[in-house]
Amino acid sequence: MNDTKSDHPTVETMDPRPQQKPLFHFWRCFWLTFLVVSLAYAWHCFYVPANEIAWATDYDSAKQQAAKTDKPILLYFTANWCVPCRVMKRQVWADFQVKELVNAEFVPVAIDVGDRENAEVMAAYAIQGPPVTIVCDSQGHALDWRAGRISKTVFLELLDSSH
Repeated sequence: MNDTKSDHPTVETMDPRPQQKPLFHFWRCFWLTFLVVSLAYAWHCFYVPANEIAWATDYDSAKQQAAKTDKPILLYFTANWCVPCRVMKRQVWADFQVKELVNAEFVPVAIDVGDRENAEVMAAYAIQGPPVTIVCDSQGHALDWRAGRISKTVFLELLDSSH
């Protein structure tokens, strides 16, 4: 019985590791890179730094404060789900120059378009969707406005042309 040869390979002739295929390595690197880039892009889209704008709590309080101080009202219609709004919050509202100008010369109020309590204000200014930035006088009459995401330069031009 011991004289018969086995069809199985012996331990000495077996390769300890199977050869890795180069194509498998390429795809593993590709998907890992894709994952890292996707996560970085998602973070970039949804990251919003804190800003130091002295936001009024609601439209009515902003209107009262503007009447007392005789400052124009700065309305910013936004939403939590709005990606262009988040980009503006990161690129415009977090800027030091914008913060200084807005806090010194305007009564800013951020209005959430998803809140049903703001439906009356949205109807008064015919707001269809965010982001919309409106500069109003102290009584709430619109002086100038921009719809959509705007850059810091355009935002500063809007503020300068309105008062």
